[in-house]
Amino acid sequence: MCGIVGYVGKKEAVPILLNGLKKLEYRGYDSSGLCISSKGKLNIIKRQGRISELENTPQLNLLSGKMGIGHTRWATHGKPNEINSHPHTDCTGDIAVVHNGIVENFNSLKKILILEGHKIVSETDSEIISHLIEKFYSGNLEEAVVKAINLIEGTFGLAVIHKNEEKIVIARKSSPLVIGIGKGEMFVASDVPAILEHTNKVIYLKDNEIAVLEKDKFYIKNMNGDFVDKKVEEIKWTIGQLEKGNFKHFMLKEIFEQPESLSNTMRGKMNDEKIKLTLNLNPKEIKRIILVACGTSWHSALIGKFLIEKFARIPAEVDYASEFRYRNPLVNPEDLVVGISQSGETADTLGAIKEAKSKGAKTIGIINVVGSTISKEVDSGIYLHAGPETGVASTKAFTSQVTALVLLALYLAQEKGISPSKKITNELISLPEKIEMILKKSKEIKTLAKNFKDSRNFLYFGRGINFPVALEGALKLKEISYIHAEGYPSAEMKHGPIALIDKEMPVVFIATNNNLLPKIVSNMQEIKSRGGRIISILNDKKGEASKLSDYSIEIPETIEELSPMLNVIPLQLLAYHIADLKGLDVDKPRNLAKSVTVE
Repeated sequence: MCGIVGYVGKKEAVPILLNGLKKLEYRGYDSSGLCISSKGKLNIIKRQGRISELENTPQLNLLSGKMGIGHTRWATHGKPNEINSHPHTDCTGDIAVVHNGIVENFNSLKKILILEGHKIVSETDSEIISHLIEKFYSGNLEEAVVKAINLIEGTFGLAVIHKNEEKIVIARKSSPLVIGIGKGEMFVASDVPAILEHTNKVIYLKDNEIAVLEKDKFYIKNMNGDFVDKKVEEIKWTIGQLEKGNFKHFMLKEIFEQPESLSNTMRGKMNDEKIKLTLNLNPKEIKRIILVACGTSWHSALIGKFLIEKFARIPAEVDYASEFRYRNPLVNPEDLVVGISQSGETADTLGAIKEAKSKGAKTIGIINVVGSTISKEVDSGIYLHAGPETGVASTKAFTSQVTALVLLALYLAQEKGISPSKKITNELISLPEKIEMILKKSKEIKTLAKNFKDSRNFLYFGRGINFPVALEGALKLKEISYIHAEGYPSAEMKHGPIALIDKEMPVVFIATNNNLLPKIVSNMQEIKSRGGRIISILNDKKGEASKLSDYSIEIPETIEELSPMLNVIPLQLLAYHIADLKGLDVDKPRNLAKSVTVE
């Protein structure tokens, strides 16, 4: 959550910071602010609302300076307003701080600081940090920051400036920070998109590292004060991949990128019907697999459980990452814990992986962002290579995660002596083309969506491997249209949800061909007899499911194990078009942020 950007160099800082904040707005957008250092003075402007509110502030035109920090906020402590917005300053106004994370002991620190005479003006935990740095400052900002963060319990990504020092001091603990290296200029951000326009040479800060950035040099230390030598990495994707192009929203662009993103996930991982993964484990030693994830990634994990047990015949469990580490889980060295996260920074998933490692389990990550925290924490992993995903509601990452889980399940089976069939590998290769066929139905789905944009509730039903797809379809609708929606296994319909059925209740059935289709048709008949309106995802417009449907979307057929990657596409488009027809900001749904780096 929240976005940080900082700059020190030879150019005017304001446009660089503003553009960086725009690129990070998916991380939080209830308020924003920036601080520019100029001629021994810190000038701060903060505004409630989107970055555009900050950008349109007349005073911004008066700011001039070649060093500064900026922040876009997703509120944790305190309401979204200008007082609670970042940057925060100390009592003197000499120090400015932007902070991602949570200071868990801020109440006790606040009491101490007030007794010492500090005036705390906001409701936030973050402001405490600026006062702690003031408390310890005696002419060396780096030393003051180190002393301050040694008192902090919780998580932080920090960028700090002082009016008398031409440097930015940054520090990290469980909240991502990346350093950008330019010519005569240095950048810091909580994510690469904020600085990619200026440099593709980056260094990812690790936990408990602190760095000092000046316009023509930098250094990194650990918390013991030892210098750390870090590898400079080169970002392969381009700024063009971050633009919407001809699409109205990033979400729609990313839905339409799925043929390419699936191909990228598979690229180099299959050869002559063999699955090629580089994993630091012996599959024959694995007795149980635990998949941990949150949100959309949790839905992909549910599909992964089905695939692993079907193909590899290894028992698999799925846990909410947020619950896993707090129940003293039974984990041992024969277990493999798989953490799934688009950003690779999800705090709960990272915590679950650390818990598993502490108990001796092997770990792998399924992640999209190269160089992310989870990628460095796990023993090995599978990169999605889906490209940047900017829309808060995940789309292409979900289908790429499921693709990666198919590959993992087939790899585990292969290493146990069960070779994947040619039919499966051929079908995998054909999926991008079939998704292209579904995407051509976008206008048809938009027409359908017009009938449901004013609905108050939705139910989604699926069976077997497609029950998680029902959950994902419902989640997409909730996230971006604010329509209440729930996903259920079709067989559970009679155990409660059927009580909700009336003529006002739209019901979405995933009714594609498999051996359970006759049972799904029976469920549809029960809905129809009670006046419910049925939308179905199906393969056959002439079948019984189509006859029972008020509306149907026909999609290509594939084998059951791969069907989630096709079945979810029309559900993504349905949610998108309903939200867009309601006039909502699809890419920035209220109260949500893309990368959940706090608990």
